[in-house]
Amino acid sequence: MPQVSEEREKAPVASPEPAEPAKKTSRAGRNLPAAIGVGLALGAAILVSLLTVRYLFIGIIAAAIAVGTYEFAQALRRAANIRLALVPLLLGGQAMLWLSWPFGYEGALIAFAVTVLACLLWRLPGGPVGYVRDISGSVFTAAYLPLFGAFAAMLVPPSDGVGRVLAFLIGVVASDTGGYIAGVLKGKHPMAPSISPKKTWEGFSGSLVAGVVAGSLTLTLLLDGQVWQGVVFGVAIVLTATLGDLVESLMKRDLGIKDMGTLLPGHGGLMDRLDSLLPSAVVSFLLLSAFLN
Repeated sequence: MPQVSEEREKAPVASPEPAEPAKKTSRAGRNLPAAIGVGLALGAAILVSLLTVRYLFIGIIAAAIAVGTYEFAQALRRAANIRLALVPLLLGGQAMLWLSWPFGYEGALIAFAVTVLACLLWRLPGGPVGYVRDISGSVFTAAYLPLFGAFAAMLVPPSDGVGRVLAFLIGVVASDTGGYIAGVLKGKHPMAPSISPKKTWEGFSGSLVAGVVAGSLTLTLLLDGQVWQGVVFGVAIVLTATLGDLVESLMKRDLGIKDMGTLLPGHGGLMDRLDSLLPSAVVSFLLLSAFLN
């Protein structure tokens, strides 16, 4: 028999590399500690702005919309080769937000119309291939992000603007938190399995309970509202926040992506946090204007 060399006999056997510990995620798929930390940091920044110079909140909205628009444009380009008219969208988006402060919804709508015209012109040099696709995406983005965001900015100017903004934000946070807790603890029946498999009817029930409680408390304690108005407000916010979640989930499934970005640990991109806030801002402005004016 051939002899095995001494070096081969003494060669140590390589031990397998220890597996890298997986990131801790909750049953709902989030990195919960990171998500809570980011949420608290964002909440603290918003509270500081509202309790010092409340118009700083418009600046926070403007920054969030600019980042969200950029994230959305990059996601559409990577996944579907849709090329938004990014420069007109960024400039026009800021115009919508800041003109809504002194001129209300009329300023926001005029800025929106001018932004659409600018997008049409900006895309002309690119030629006919994909023109309708790119312009459709640009107009949708202009409406979905800065125009909806302008309704959040319009909550600020009234004398009770701080209370209005807090009612809006607390309602959305309560809906999200109540739905998350109820979904993790009791979620069994999918609400829309082909769109968002982790969203359940039990979670939606938790959102309704939390949203109604939050709406009743904020409208009676922070604003001169009635309990029934708070109940209506809470239900409406839960419906629009849930709709916003489902709409963005549907867009991400259509694009074949998990998150719109990676800016916020535990959350994904900033767009993944704006999804429930944007449609809720519209409803908050309309209902609070009707209830409190």
